[in-house]
Amino acid sequence: MEKIDLKSMSLDELKNFIEEEIGEKSFRAGQIFQWLHRKNVTSFNEMNNIPKDLRKKLDEKAFIQVLTPIAKKEAKDGTIKYLFRLNDNETIESVYLPYDDGRHSICISTQVGCGMGCIFCATGLGGFVRNLLPSELVDQIYAVQRDLNVKISNVVLMGMGEPLQNYDASLKAIRLLNHPKGANIGIRRITLSTCGLVPKIRRLAEEKLQLVLAISLHAPNDELRNRLMPINKKYPLKELIAACKDYTEITNRRVTFEYALMAGINDQTEHARQLVQLLKGLLCHVNLIPINPVPKTGFIRPNEEQIYRFQGILKKAGIETTIRKERGTDIDAACGQLRSRNWEARS
Repeated sequence: MEKIDLKSMSLDELKNFIEEEIGEKSFRAGQIFQWLHRKNVTSFNEMNNIPKDLRKKLDEKAFIQVLTPIAKKEAKDGTIKYLFRLNDNETIESVYLPYDDGRHSICISTQVGCGMGCIFCATGLGGFVRNLLPSELVDQIYAVQRDLNVKISNVVLMGMGEPLQNYDASLKAIRLLNHPKGANIGIRRITLSTCGLVPKIRRLAEEKLQLVLAISLHAPNDELRNRLMPINKKYPLKELIAACKDYTEITNRRVTFEYALMAGINDQTEHARQLVQLLKGLLCHVNLIPINPVPKTGFIRPNEEQIYRFQGILKKAGIETTIRKERGTDIDAACGQLRSRNWEARS
């Protein structure tokens, strides 16, 4: 008999399982939910307010998803990149980012690999393997908390994979993390990043969640974006920006546009001016990201002067713009790099 993945269950699903499959009262589900999502236990034996006979039943019919790091690299700035092995021997990455203001943030993966094919991304070089389960998403956070003995305050779904291509698991994981009886991470402290799956953006808008939506934009015109991001051929900028405008109207939340600056590719004055025209009148924020170098792609970051010149054009036009502080450049912090190196070492 295949065992049930308890950590992927909502509280209502867990109550139903406890009542119908285990034959116990539903209040036990609330206790178990807290052990899984707040206390981060790795075995049923640790649930010391649960009767032994119930723990035995749970062990017979269910399992607790537990991710264990197989590689870990720490940068000079405190950033830590983790490589986790999954039950089927696949691997994923997560990145822990501490901040001076006390925040403990983590960037998590939503898929093994990625099928979006963005040519500047290390993850895309390996292609798509499979979607992650909700339990595999949330336990990236819990595993880091167990390892570092910290409480994660901010979560970013911006690691390996396209979150909206794994829509149901991503949204379920967000709700599990936000649940007051679980990790209780504020919904406004959760960011979901997408390369621009327009129908899924519209579906997400109808959820009316107050999370942060980040769009991986990286180009101000269709010709360039088609080259950098193949998804643009299916959902061109006109459709993407229209979906973003509707999203802001429905949720009353601004959209963040991630723009990875690549020297000589998308960092010129004309690109900045085109970006101003593209985003004119939209409730948004632009996050400029000097690209982390990935040897196999050949892309490099612009110099400081060019980065600030680009930002200045946007700010002069009234578009709120920040430059992301570079983190973890000495530990291959770009998504997919540690996983790629691990597979190269094994092959």
